[in-house]
Parts: sequence; C-alpha cells; structure tokens
Amino acid sequence: MRVGIADTTFSRVNMGAIAINELKKHASVAIERVTVPGIKDLPVACKKLIESSKCDVVIALGMPGGKEKDRLCAHEASQGLIMCQLMTNTHIIEVFVHEDEAKDGQELAWLAEQRTREHAVNAVKLVLYPKELEKDAGTGQRQGFADAGPARR
Repeated sequence: MRVGIADTTFSRVNMGAIAINELKKHASVAIERVTVPGIKDLPVACKKLIESSKCDVVIALGMPGGKEKDRLCAHEASQGLIMCQLMTNTHIIEVFVHEDEAKDGQELAWLAEQRTREHAVNAVKLVLYPKELEKDAGTGQRQGFADAGPARR
C-alpha cells in the first residue's frame, strides 16, 4: 500500500509529520509526501500523488484561517479534492482544521494532532481493512473532538 500525504506551509501545525507517525504505527506502508503553500494547492498535489506516485489513498491536510474568506477558500479546496477523487477514482481523506474551531493555540495544536491521527487510521482502514469501517457505520464517529454517538428514538 502506498499512502500520499499532502500538507501545507500555511498550517500552524506540522500535520504531515503527525500523519506519517500515525501511519507507521498501524501498517507497513510506503509514504509519499508533498508540501504546498496553501489549501487551494492541495487538489493538484493530491492528483500528482495518485497519478505520478501511484498512491492508493491520499490524506490532504490543511489549516484554514478563521475568517470568512478562509472558509470560502476551504470550500473551494474541498470542491477541488472531490473533483480529484472523481477524476482518479481514488479516495482523498480531507483533514482540515479551521483555526476558529479552537479557543487558543494549545487547543488548536491538540485538535490538529487528534484529527490527523484519527484520519490516518481511517486511511489505513479504508484501503486495507474496509470491514473495520463498516463496524462503525451509524455510530456518530467524529475526528478530533468527542464522538457524537448514534441517534436514538
């Protein structure tokens, strides 16, 4: 299995290093990493990881700012990542941590690490152990903060 990691210099946390660390804990995988300036650069980086580096799954890591224009840029990047998935028939796990999700830098760093680690595990499961994800269907899983849990009647 080959996993692509695409991260950004705009992020305030080295999410790429965290993802690589977590991947190595869960599987023996080849890892290809590329770092780009910002989140809108992630779609082409992911497409290159899929097409040129032959990655089976890619993790796209980014940290949009907390302003309205940052939310718009994150949405545009998400749209590009979705298009890339459809064009390549390959999953891209989008891991965005918005700066306004946390009350301060310490919580932001914690959230970025937690979300990145949990999604790295999801990437391994998606490719190598898809039945593991099936077991969690409908359980309200959240990456980073506490799980929501299943809805009850």
